Amino acid sequence: MRLQQGTFLGLLLLRTFTGCSDSPALGATVADVSRPPGAKIKPVAEEFWGQTVTDDYRYMERLDEPTLEWMRGQGAFTRSILDRIRPLASLRREVESTTAGIDLIQSYSFSGGRTFFEERAPGGTDFVLKVADSQGVRDLINTTNLPSTVRGRSYAINYYMPSPDGTKIAVGISESGSEDATLSIYDVRARARVAGPVDRAQFGPPAWSPDSSGLFFDRLRKTSRADSAATRYEYPTVEFWRFDSVPRKVVGPGTGYGPNLGADELPLVITGVGTPYTALISVKGVEDDISVWVAPAQQADHPTTSWRKIVDRADGVTHVEMRGSDFYLLSHKDAPTFKILRLREGGTAGTASVLLPATSDRVIESIRAASDVLYVVATHGSYSQILRMPVASGHIEEIPLPLRGHVTEAFSRPSEPGIAITLSSWLTPSSVYFYDPARLAFEPRKLAKVTRHPNEYQVSDSSALAGDGVAVPLTLIQQRNIRGPAITILEAYGSYGTSLLADFNPRRMAALQKGITYGICHVRGGGELGESWRLAGKDANKPNSWGDLIACAQDMVKHGVTTSERLFIFGGSAGGIAIGRALTERPDLFAGALDLVPIANPLRLEFSANGPPNIPEFGTVADPAGFANLYAMDTIQHLKRGVQYPAVMITAGLNDPRVEPWQPAKFAAALQATGSSNPTLLRLDERGGHGIGATKAQTDSLTADSIAFVLWRAGLEEWQPSGVP
Repeated sequence: MRLQQGTFLGLLLLRTFTGCSDSPALGATVADVSRPPGAKIKPVAEEFWGQTVTDDYRYMERLDEPTLEWMRGQGAFTRSILDRIRPLASLRREVESTTAGIDLIQSYSFSGGRTFFEERAPGGTDFVLKVADSQGVRDLINTTNLPSTVRGRSYAINYYMPSPDGTKIAVGISESGSEDATLSIYDVRARARVAGPVDRAQFGPPAWSPDSSGLFFDRLRKTSRADSAATRYEYPTVEFWRFDSVPRKVVGPGTGYGPNLGADELPLVITGVGTPYTALISVKGVEDDISVWVAPAQQADHPTTSWRKIVDRADGVTHVEMRGSDFYLLSHKDAPTFKILRLREGGTAGTASVLLPATSDRVIESIRAASDVLYVVATHGSYSQILRMPVASGHIEEIPLPLRGHVTEAFSRPSEPGIAITLSSWLTPSSVYFYDPARLAFEPRKLAKVTRHPNEYQVSDSSALAGDGVAVPLTLIQQRNIRGPAITILEAYGSYGTSLLADFNPRRMAALQKGITYGICHVRGGGELGESWRLAGKDANKPNSWGDLIACAQDMVKHGVTTSERLFIFGGSAGGIAIGRALTERPDLFAGALDLVPIANPLRLEFSANGPPNIPEFGTVADPAGFANLYAMDTIQHLKRGVQYPAVMITAGLNDPRVEPWQPAKFAAALQATGSSNPTLLRLDERGGHGIGATKAQTDSLTADSIAFVLWRAGLEEWQPSGVP
């Protein structure tokens, strides 16, 4: 379990090249918009633990009109440069055609004899929430048809949850990438809203009462302009809603109800059919480890309910699953690759027995309880495994998957047999498969037409040796029979224990189709090799993240995959730390960088709305060790005047709730001020956010711009902007 607001979902951004730019219109030239002046330097000096830190652009954090005008000017100039690349217009059409031809399915679930899923059909622009039952397949919610989709606004489904009986569905919808969802209840048969919308319901999905009569959901407190941005996510509560009345608070910090939670703890409720208990989970920021309490299911919606604690954060539990009176816990305590514990009724994590021990050759990702057995989702390297585990016998067997790839989603119900998975590979789009216990095999649900590219491209898994002797996993995806050093994009992330696994990305395919080699460096700080791999790239170990990226880059150059003149690093959000610091450490190693909505100024992160939840991951300047770690991560503080940095394209979204747009703006300003002759471009999206909920047009637009930027800076003659030296 992890707080949804954490920038770890920048991983979604990395997977989809999200974002867009609004002005000027296509076809603008350099003559249309002159190069904007550099940002004003207004130094603010502060001393932290004996060290003076100067911030030349602190004023940008106010996002006042002069700052926004400077950002718009930068965005307009970026647009004018890119649009002078003559093949860009045809590239846009190629990207649109590539992504439009792929049928994408996500968020599959089943309930009450119905199945639910989101689909972006070939030619579609957004994901549509659908239902399938004995009456066929039909749309439930298509955000492009919402009455309020006017004046350029866009909407996205942030989350949904069907009721246990399948008659109703709770849906959170937000506008223009803001992720600020409102919650509504829809009648599935009538396909009409019957309750809501309720505001401040950003975090989801909610939890239904077992009888489908009501809903537990998380709600943020009301704030005013007088409140500090850094307190926005404090004092969240769980409310219970029976639809014919106003939602009422049942637990949460500051309410006086339930456990005594801190202001920075997010309470979440988990319910289930056939279990006598309801679970209450506390998530603290982006920290993985959770605390868990239980209460009788029939009393959980009452504020006076007494909750019994069964898991403490020190137990190292990251996931809990209920079935009957038993609880199944995923824990990394004394188990870096995770183990599964069985907790019997009346016990605590300290009395739980080990049901599935940790092994060195797999990382357990999650547990899924069904009526027949427990299903375990694990990974070996970048690839998934599904284990079937009858609790009574303790026998464990691996179920062969339909293809070698990654299980991006898994869904089961403790009251029904079997498990549904969404499975993709580096070269194959996602498909839904259902494991039928009677036939002992996965069967395709045939919801989407699958496009495969195994004969055109090749995937290789190897490793690069880091400076401290650690082998860093490296994945390469290339055209078959490629000759000579290729133009290459090398991706990295390395935060929150988030892994870059064998998932399909249609926009990566667009780059491969232009002859670009794509590399994924699985740097420390991610979770590919378990908890120890995450901790090896965290806090004082964070330099390993960008050190590993540098090692992967050097390895690719050494083995002739690419050259420094053709190598581009790519990342964003929390991955922007690794990208930015690799850039400052080895500016000679790269031809350029694509840095999407990056955390470039970690020293100031905790003073933004989403900063406090991220303190468990990155630290705080209020602590001497935390300050030292944050300073080491801070790209802006490590830029030096007179250094020749490679070309960089930085993106920012004005509606970004995860990384405030002043972070990339300050990065662009500071990089331009170094005097490097290579371009620093700020690509601004005035109607977008962090990438969650971006439209297909937005993602296609940024994909085309990113590829064009790479081909331009790699020196391809036909991709040079006309009239630009």
